[in-house]
Amino acid sequence: MNDVPWDMNDYPDSFKNLDHVVRKKAIDIANALEANGYDDNRAIPIATEQAKEWAENASEDELQSFKHGPAPKKDDDHDDSSNEELLNNDVLVYYEEDQWVVRTKEAKRPDSTYDNKSDAVERAKEIAENKESNVIPYTKDGDQQSSK
Repeated sequence: MNDVPWDMNDYPDSFKNLDHVVRKKAIDIANALEANGYDDNRAIPIATEQAKEWAENASEDELQSFKHGPAPKKDDDHDDSSNEELLNNDVLVYYEEDQWVVRTKEAKRPDSTYDNKSDAVERAKEIAENKESNVIPYTKDGDQQSSK
């Protein structure tokens, strides 16, 4: 576990090539995960993945607001565990509106959508591996299949 939270001047090497706003969000998420007891080897990939997903789904207003908002500081309070609930949730793969959807259970928005199921399942496996959760695939008719 990281003894000292990260900020925009001191962060994991893997964050250095991230876009500025994505890096800022990843630092914020990683600090919150660390405050909730996650080790670096879990917090860093989860924070990276979630920050990228957030940036892809955020509106331009959200991106600009976060970009120009306060930078994460080492003394920020991260006792809020609301995101922690989603971290261990399984990843669903289901068919909706002529596409395969990959979404963490209880998340408001999907991570991604695909034209074919095999690509969606591969993406779901990547996410589940980072979170140490399971993939729950469904058939096109909406029946749950056994986890892969």
